Formats: sequence, structure tokens, C-alpha cells
Amino acid sequence: MSTEDTADDRDDREDRRGIQSIEVGGRLLKAAAARGQPLPLKVLSQAAEMSPAKAHPYLVSFCKLGLMRQDPATGYYGLGPLAMEMGLIGIQQIDPVRLATARLEGLAEEIGHTVAIAVWGSQGATIVRTAASPAAVHVTMRHGTVVSLSDTASGPLFAAYRPEAEVRAMLAEARRKGPLDLARVGRHDRPREVPSWAAFSRTLEEVRGRAMHRSVGGIVEGVSALAVPVFDSDAQMVLALTAIGPSGAFDAAWDGAVAQGLTAAATALMHEIGGRFPA
Repeated sequence: MSTEDTADDRDDREDRRGIQSIEVGGRLLKAAAARGQPLPLKVLSQAAEMSPAKAHPYLVSFCKLGLMRQDPATGYYGLGPLAMEMGLIGIQQIDPVRLATARLEGLAEEIGHTVAIAVWGSQGATIVRTAASPAAVHVTMRHGTVVSLSDTASGPLFAAYRPEAEVRAMLAEARRKGPLDLARVGRHDRPREVPSWAAFSRTLEEVRGRAMHRSVGGIVEGVSALAVPVFDSDAQMVLALTAIGPSGAFDAAWDGAVAQGLTAAATALMHEIGGRFPA
């Protein structure tokens, strides 16, 4: 074995092992981020499960790098300007749709129904990704379908978190065009009257209270759907995770298996992108 091979093997082992001192110091950064406010040395070191004497040299180095900052008035330690900058850059690099797409196939397998990602477009909630149910009999959704603002699962869900003026205008346009204003999903469509603003606003209040919405036979008889929101770090709704299936086999309960599966996936995705619910 050559000297070069030996060095490469040693580098590989070091890569796998990592640098323990960085991992130890990283506990302080995690603790500071988790608390979200400047902390005294004793409290911060306890949160990182180390002694103040051990934590202090790490904090001195982190402050020099800008990862941490010590308040000159209180002596408390908080995240520094470099940590803030890294966080903002990380947020800018996040693509929620790409991250949600990676979860879609597994989610369809887990809940046993077709699932889709919808985003808000110029015409309303639009299906951009789908994963088919593993069941032999299932409902499909087409990419690019713009769903009804008022009588689907994801339409009112988005509307509940959009500016009121925008939603009012879209609802008025839908009422002008009639119940077949947007893309339909099949030959068994069931046109319904577009609601008044007074009625629709009550629906939106209920949606915000539950942070989810459902449609049971809303457009197609015998087909149900349920959708949950995903919010970004600015508490803006960036996408909806929607499940759809035959009503006879679809658990549309607010606390049922479908709702729990979608909610768990949305929660994990929001944790990944640093999302938060509106205040």
C-alpha cells in the first residue's frame, strides 16, 4: 500500500469521524437558536449540557467569528451577525415545492390515497405535483389543474390566508362566470352555486380555525379531498398538501388518519424550511 493510499484512507476516516470539538461547540449554537433570545453564560451552558468553564472558550471563538454576540450591557450571549446572515441565505436557498415533492410518494403510500401539491397562481390554487395512490382504485389529479376557489379542499384553504381584497375580487369574478369558471376534474362534475362573500367569509374563518379544509362530494359525487397548509418563515402560505380519494374509503374526519398524515408531513416540511403559523 502506497503512502498516498494510506493518507487518503486516513482522510476518509477523518471525514467520517468528523471533528469532535466542532460538534461539542455546535451544541451551544443549537441551544442559542432553540431559546431564541440572549442568555447568560450559566443558562446557555446548561442548555448545551456543559459546564460554564467549558463553554466559555467556545463562546469567545464564536464571538470572534460573528456566530455569537455578547451584549456589552448584560453580558448575555445571543446569535451573532454571521449566524443571522447564514440563516437568511439558507432561507433563500430553500425550495418548498422541491422539498415537498421528495415526500409525496411516501405520503401517498402512508395514507393510501393520491396526494398532490398545490400552489397559488394567477388564477387560484393550482396542482403542480401529484403522487398516485397505491390502491387499485383511486382518484387522479392532473398537473396544471386550477381548482375551484369555493368548493374544493385547497381552494378555500389558500383563500383563507390570502389578502381579503384579492379573494373578494376572485369570488366576484367566479360569480360572474358561474360555477364552471375554473378547470373541472371529470365528466361527473357537479356544478354548485358560487357562494356570496358573506357566506364564503364564514367558511374562511372556519378554515383558519382548523388550519385545514375538506371537500366531500364537492365537485365530483363520491370523491372527497382534504388539504392542509404549509407556511414559510414569513408565515406566508406557500403550498397545500392535498389528499383525494373515493368517499367510501376516504377518512375525511378532521382528526382522522388522512388529516393526521397530512398534518404530520406539513409539520415536518415547515420544520425543514423554518416555517411558522400566522400569529
